Amino acid sequence: MMKTVELYLQEFFPQFEPALKQRLIEVASIKSFLAGEMLMETGQYFRSAVLIVEGRVKLYREGDEGGEFFMYYLDPGNACALSLICATKQETSQVKAKSLDDTVVIMIPIDIMDDLMQNYKTWYYFVLETYRVRFEELLSVIDGVTFKALDERLVFYLKNQYQKLKTRELQITHQEIANDLNSSREVISRLLKKMEQKGEVVLHRNYIEWLLI
Repeated sequence: MMKTVELYLQEFFPQFEPALKQRLIEVASIKSFLAGEMLMETGQYFRSAVLIVEGRVKLYREGDEGGEFFMYYLDPGNACALSLICATKQETSQVKAKSLDDTVVIMIPIDIMDDLMQNYKTWYYFVLETYRVRFEELLSVIDGVTFKALDERLVFYLKNQYQKLKTRELQITHQEIANDLNSSREVISRLLKKMEQKGEVVLHRNYIEWLLI
């Protein structure tokens, strides 16, 4: 059963001041997306700022020939940084966002963004922190592409999945990893097999078991 905006705010955004929570309760709405459904397409105008409260969302760029460049994931308690600024400036999205699980988000109307920034200090700091975290995640991706070999990037990627999902059973396909690392399924499968031989993972039929700490 879906919770109310108030309950979601209490659970995932306890740092918001009481007046801000009340303002969001009055104006925000809840929207759900099925696994695999697109939250955002390239060229789409932002109508709302988005707070994730259930599920997981993947943000990525799509190339002219259909290839993907993985940017970062959004988990419950996160906000889409692009929606926070592009909604205010009424600009279109330059990335795609896809729900990996059944996902629930809080939608905040764009016409109150200026009011939130000017009148609620906890929202102002939340926006700044959101940009800082997303920027650092992008730097990690760029560093991996620029400075690390693919096998190192794969280990870093899987470790990040383990730490974020808090489970050793990583429900992700070889093709999905290849898309995120801008590689091919065959190459990823070969590297995973080497990791399994070294005792770093176990490859099951429907998931990858992470063994490292």
